[in-house]
Amino acid sequence: MSIKNYLFTSESVSEGHPDKVADRISDSVLDRFLLEDPYARVAVETMVTTNRIIIAGEVRGPESITTEILEEAARSAVKDIGYEQDGFHWATAEFTSYVHAQSADIAMGVDATGNKDEGAGDQGIMFGYACRETEVLMPAPIQFAHEILATMAADRHGGKAPGLEPDAKSQVSLKYENGKPVGATSVVVSTQHKPDFTGTDLREYVRGRVMSVLPEGWMCPEEEFYVNPTGQFIVGGPDGDAGLTGRKIIVDTYGGAAPHGGGAFSGKDPTKVDRSAAYMARYLAKNVVAAGLADNCLIQLAYAIGVSKPLSVYVNLFNTGHVDENKLPTLFMEMIDLSPRAIRERLGLNKPIYAKTAAYGHFGRTPEDDGAFSWEKTDLVEMLKAQF
Repeated sequence: MSIKNYLFTSESVSEGHPDKVADRISDSVLDRFLLEDPYARVAVETMVTTNRIIIAGEVRGPESITTEILEEAARSAVKDIGYEQDGFHWATAEFTSYVHAQSADIAMGVDATGNKDEGAGDQGIMFGYACRETEVLMPAPIQFAHEILATMAADRHGGKAPGLEPDAKSQVSLKYENGKPVGATSVVVSTQHKPDFTGTDLREYVRGRVMSVLPEGWMCPEEEFYVNPTGQFIVGGPDGDAGLTGRKIIVDTYGGAAPHGGGAFSGKDPTKVDRSAAYMARYLAKNVVAAGLADNCLIQLAYAIGVSKPLSVYVNLFNTGHVDENKLPTLFMEMIDLSPRAIRERLGLNKPIYAKTAAYGHFGRTPEDDGAFSWEKTDLVEMLKAQF
């Protein structure tokens, strides 16, 4: 029997969090390769710390992408986030690259040759999830946590909150009754700030941003509203804590409300099913819920390196389905080619669209004209309805 009444918490981090700075740089490097060659192979990791940026990884792409171009992409990403601090500055941070050619063994397994279709770039299990808790069919705690920080970042970039600095974290706890969220029990926001923007001024500013995101009447009790609970947050970003690509995978997906397969997204081209198949699983799950076939949907896809077809397709509707969930795995396989190549082509993933995914979640976003967030479209709804 499932629990109906409970509290559930999710967290988010801003684009200026050290790990997200690393994710942004990795995805900016990926975009630079895809801009030059849509079929480039990229797997790049980034580490940032006090006035230092280090990238490493494997690529197969045009020789025109030099170390100088990669450095420019990294510095441009940091500049766009807004870091111009003594301890971490886009113009003065030391840059080092350890990027090298992709292993020929990996290329042999992934490349399409003769009658062999393109294989998955690695083994892995990927999950997609959707539910009716928000208009974008995302779990409410993670969606609200993202939106709080995104609105604060928009104010900072727009000059409406000049006292803010880039690094920030949020945490939202919601009360569920009969399985549905009904209000916040606590909200935590920690944001880096200038020395003169603190105390009551900062607290009231954050309160306004939180209340603009939460539904009316959902604000937590005053004693459970925490803003910079340590007292101040002046030293932050990579100067305050080292950042690494791929350390915020739960923030990137569903905030813990659904499983994550384990693989990170940022810095990986779409032959890596860690990324592309996770996008496809979300795409399928969202369309199932949008079509009214269920109120909650979890999908797992599994792949083996060098093999084009998925090894398994799993669907769980959590007893909220209005159709036989046992039919869905076969239906998906019949309706849609789930090979890595077909996923890339269907969702248009061979484009420089990834830097904007690096913060505030890969899911629950609005599809954009340039092809970004294509996996959030609900264009399978009529096809799914017709099957039942």
